[in-house]
Order: sequence, then structure tokens, then C-alpha cells
Amino acid sequence: MDSLQNLSLPPSTAARPDLDWSQVRETILMLNLAVAQIEVALRESSGSVEVLTNSFTGMYGNLMALVEAAHALPDSPVKASIEDSGLAVSGQMQHAIVAFQFYDRLSQRLSHACRSLDELTSIVNDPVRLYNPYSWFALQQKIRSKYTMEDEKLMFDKLIETGDVQAALNEYVSLKQGQASDSSDIELF
Repeated sequence: MDSLQNLSLPPSTAARPDLDWSQVRETILMLNLAVAQIEVALRESSGSVEVLTNSFTGMYGNLMALVEAAHALPDSPVKASIEDSGLAVSGQMQHAIVAFQFYDRLSQRLSHACRSLDELTSIVNDPVRLYNPYSWFALQQKIRSKYTMEDEKLMFDKLIETGDVQAALNEYVSLKQGQASDSSDIELF
């Protein structure tokens, strides 16, 4: 009898369906796979970006030390060349800092997507909540409340209103392009 108790069958899958097979379980499995892939990508890229950020900070410090040292030199074409090059590199570094900020924003968005998928999985996995419209509405409001930028909230609202991903993305892109033409300022997160 003990040998029968230790014998457990893995859950039914699409590749090996049985009477216990469930499309809900398959959905949860696929959602969890998407979350795992996003999480792995975030972890792997986070280390690389941290190395880049630290290297970049060190290079900027060294550049500023060179520019300061150049200020102490007597006026000459070499001094002017060093100062001009230092200013040019400093400007390029500012562009790179903006790129790091956008990467940070991307990481935040992917992290929010993972949390949203986790919440969705918990609803789909719970038969009581699965068929309860209030649970779905609460999930939608929780997801919307995580957005920090108004244009993201508008995209969310458009998607909920129309159910059309492309329409929501088009409106978001249009809004971003309008903001870009109205201002040359960089939006910090």
C-alpha cells in the first residue's frame, strides 16, 4: 500500500491530457511562463546595466578630472582642444544618461506587467473569483493604479473601453508624438 501512496502522477497537460485536463490550468501555465521569461530577462539585463552605469560613472569622473586639469594649463590650442573635447563627450554622456533612464522605465513597465500577470493568474486559478465581475474590475483598477504616467492610464482606459490593443497603442503613440512636438524637454520618471 505504501508503494501506491508514493506513486503520484504529474498533472494533466495539453501534451498528455486525461480526464483532469483543464484549459484554465494550461492558461495559468502559459501566464507563468511569460512571467518567468520577463523576470529572467530583467535579472540578466539588470546586471549588465549596473556594470554599464558604474563604468559610465567612473568614466565621467575621469573626464571631469581631465577637464579640470586642462583648466590649469596655460592658454594654448591644446588646452582649447582638450576643453572642447571634454564638453563634447560630456554632452554625449548626457544623452547616454537619458538612455539609462529609458531603460529604467522599461524595467519598471516589465516588472508591472509581471505583477499584473501574477494577479491575473490568481483570479483565473480561483473559480470563485474567475466568474465574479467585481474581482475582474478590482484587478483592472489595481493595475491602472500602478501606472504613474497619465498617458499610460489613458492607454489602459482606451483598451478597456474598446478591447482593441492596436487602437490603444495608436492613441498612446499619437499622444506621445504630440507631447514630443509640444516640448523638447525630457520627461523624467
